[in-house]
This record gives sequence, C-alpha cells and structure tokens, in this order.
Amino acid sequence: MRTAQGATVAVIGGSGLYDMDGLTGVEFVNVDTPFGKPSDAIVLGELEGVRVAFLPRHGRGHRFNPTHIPARANIYALKSLGVERIISVSAVGSLKEEFAPLDLVIPNQLIDRTRLRESTFFDTDMVVHVAMADPFCAATSQAVHQAAQQLDITVHPGGTMVVMEGPAFSTRAESFMYRSWGADIIGMTALPEAKLAREAEMCYATMAWITDYDCWHQSSESVTVDMVIANLLKNVATSKALLRQVIPALKGERNCPCESALKDAIITRKEEIPEDLKRKLAPVTGRYLS
Repeated sequence: MRTAQGATVAVIGGSGLYDMDGLTGVEFVNVDTPFGKPSDAIVLGELEGVRVAFLPRHGRGHRFNPTHIPARANIYALKSLGVERIISVSAVGSLKEEFAPLDLVIPNQLIDRTRLRESTFFDTDMVVHVAMADPFCAATSQAVHQAAQQLDITVHPGGTMVVMEGPAFSTRAESFMYRSWGADIIGMTALPEAKLAREAEMCYATMAWITDYDCWHQSSESVTVDMVIANLLKNVATSKALLRQVIPALKGERNCPCESALKDAIITRKEEIPEDLKRKLAPVTGRYLS
C-alpha cells in the first residue's frame, strides 16, 4: 500500500525505458489494487518542484508482453497516488515515408485493433460511456511538442496510431491495409491505457518514438527485433532529456475535458450501484458517487 507522498505527473516507460533520470527523494512504492498488482514497483520522486511517478510498462527486465500488461492495475495505482497527467513513452513503427526512424510523433488519434485486453474499469454493475473522440489530451500533447522543439528533436505533432494486439509484428498485407486507412504509426501499448486514463479523468499524451518502417517499406528490410532494439536504445537518452524538459511545464490547474470526463458519462443511477463497487472504484469515481 501507499507509504509515501504521491505525485501529480506520471511517466509510463515503454520498451528500453526502465528508469528515469533527475528525480530526487526517490522512493519505491508497491501499490495493491482491486485489479491486481501493477507492472512493477512505482518510483516516486521530485523533478524541479513537480512530484513524479515512474512506472515501467513492461516491468523491469521486460517481463510483460503487450497483451498481458496489467493496464487497469497500472492506471488505477497511478490514480490512487494522485496522478493527474500521464506521459506515455512508446516505440512504434512508421506507416508514412515522411515519418522516419528515430523521429518523434505525438499522436492525436487512435485506431483500436486489440482483441484480448480488459479496456474499462466499468465491466459489471455500472454502465459508463466516456467520450473518446479525441483520445489524447491536447494540452499535455502540446507541452510535449513545445519541449521537443526546444531540444531540436525532429517531431511530428499529430498523427493516427494503430494499436495492434501483438506480440507478433504485422503481416505485409496488414501493413498496407493500415496505410490505406490513413494511419501514420503503429504500436502495441497505447490501448487500453488511453481509454482507462480517460475513465480515470487523467490527461494522457504519448511520446511515440519511431524505430522502423514496419514491413510495407519496399526499400528497407522488414522489421526485426534487432532493428527495433537498436533504434530504441538510441532514443532512450533523448526520451530522458525530453521528459526532464517537459515535466516542469506540467504544473498548475488543468483546464481540459479530461478533468471532468465522467461528469455526464455515468449512466447507471447512483442508488442502483452496489456499495462495494463504489468502494472498489473510489479513486476513480469517488467525486461523483461518494
């Protein structure tokens, strides 16, 4: 259970990003949730006056494949620690010639191609329909974009990310299909994180680092693990520098739709919701159901 001061900003580290530089007063916290244990112990610390939580999505040592990441536990744990804004760091493949390996994309749209993941906190006894027209927080994404520009990173603001189930990479036919849909990048982990973060009224933005051209690109070799890891490691230091730049800018009150996403989304009448469910989801729905 929580034994330390919480945080307002969280970083969910993707492949290759298993720790975070620059934090002071570091503590490791194990959080139990109604949805099981998070991917790993959560690191709490401070960066230039901002309380920060860091969680490696795949666990230290990369133990969880994309399908089996305990996303509900991860988001619930961060919410219970007081987190309001999440920056997700992910490795992705490019579906567009102009989005080159080692570039950064800050996506603003998602296409869900996952099939086997729990994607809501509200699966029984309470019906909730959150708005997902704009799945990423525009304000947080803009802060990441501005910080990337200050560091002279090649960055593409906006773009549609396909989230596939994995863990295998796409077939060539699938890759061409996603391109025909107008998608820009492809990854395996932004969902269900983005949906769960919205249900928990948390701002969510993604730093999507391109590692390869997927398998559609005829002039380059098809994606391999070696290729992904090599480019991924090149981006780790840049990711850490960017996080240190952007996190101090994520201060103050929020003024975005994420902050009140549940306001009109809970359809079930309050008196019909079981008391044990209200207690279970108190960190998420307490402001509306307590």
